[in-house]
Amino acid sequence: MKAWGLVSRSAGSLVGRPARFGSSAVPRRGTAASCSSASGTFEPGFGLLFDIDGVLVRGRTPIPAAKKAFQKLVDSKGRFVVPVVFVTNAGNCLRQKKADQLSHILGIPISQDQVMMSHSPLKMFRKYQDKCVLVSGQGPVLDIAKNLGFTKVVSIDMLRESFPLLDMVDHNRRPKLPSSPIVNLPKVEAVILFGEPIRWETNLQLIIDVLLTSGNLSNAYETSHSSHLPLLACNMDLMWMAEAQSPRFGHGTFMVCLENIYKKITGRDLKYEALMGKPSELTYHYAEYLIREQAAERGWRTPVRSLYAIGDNLMTDIYGANLYNRYLEERLARKSTKAVAQVVAATGATTPVRQEVDADSAWESELASPSATSCKSILVCTGVYNPHTEVPKDASQCIKETVFHGHRDFRFDPALVEPGNVVQDVDAAVELVFKMEKFSTPV
Repeated sequence: MKAWGLVSRSAGSLVGRPARFGSSAVPRRGTAASCSSASGTFEPGFGLLFDIDGVLVRGRTPIPAAKKAFQKLVDSKGRFVVPVVFVTNAGNCLRQKKADQLSHILGIPISQDQVMMSHSPLKMFRKYQDKCVLVSGQGPVLDIAKNLGFTKVVSIDMLRESFPLLDMVDHNRRPKLPSSPIVNLPKVEAVILFGEPIRWETNLQLIIDVLLTSGNLSNAYETSHSSHLPLLACNMDLMWMAEAQSPRFGHGTFMVCLENIYKKITGRDLKYEALMGKPSELTYHYAEYLIREQAAERGWRTPVRSLYAIGDNLMTDIYGANLYNRYLEERLARKSTKAVAQVVAATGATTPVRQEVDADSAWESELASPSATSCKSILVCTGVYNPHTEVPKDASQCIKETVFHGHRDFRFDPALVEPGNVVQDVDAAVELVFKMEKFSTPV
């Protein structure tokens, strides 16, 4: 399986299909995308992707507009009138728990099949499911990993107990007496970063130990090796919005620490087998798959052509939606080119036609081809985004990390952080989508 993720900064960084930046990233307005079926049922031709933190809640406090918005999205029986998926970069709980939380916040029943955590696409990485994987994060990480199909899972705490001499930063947690390794764990073969841990110093130390010893923790570092064990990371948010007035550190900040420690020790960049969570194309492709599944379950036969992604963070929600929109546009262009080539071949024409290889990523073999042809971004002002701060037009002014809060392996492109629309809150976003789609809630 190919490495999946986003935009590669360098040839050595295995984060997926490089995006091409020729097409416009700002989505165009759609036409009416809903119709009545043969049975007379009103069917939507669009789906909604909602971020959670900063859009529906601030920490544990619901945003007032959220409940109002979702009353517009259900019928008198509490059933959704359009397919809806909640796409969060959180990764510290199971989907069912998040669905229960959303049901309580919004006052309507939410299914776990409508929830996509940052780690949800890991289900597709079957090549690692029988390997021994070290997981980092907080919450029920062992249960999460097993729920995703991983059969041999080791936590940081388990590793620390087996190798008590490795975690030495906190003097109060050092072994009181001389101790030897208690080697009762299988050799670690891959590392998965679910989210920010509680004890950063412990996780950073032990992950570095695993990477630089190829999982042989009784050995010394092997800094001369040009490669390391496979590393998969979920949730790249540098910051996220809770109840505080300013954003808080996210898992992306932990990843910055890990990357810089690794490079300082080895002189080489840390490489990822995959990056998941927004703004990864893979994440949006998986969300589109969940939208299709939801529509099929409701018996809606009208293809879902338009997606609307509603979020509060330029560097994740907007960047990701625009990047996926760009992928969908390029995919359509490739299909058109291929169709022309087939016509030319069938008619025997000699006019040379440039035939591009159908380069759709490996995930399409797992999830089937998307039905969507666009993904439009809508930015709300209730979270990370500060409407009083402008994004500089000149990319040369924005490359610095102090401005660009995206992950290290992303190229900065001003067009990708330009939202299709900016509204005050999620209720205004839903109203806007209904207006753009000429959609009225069926009675």
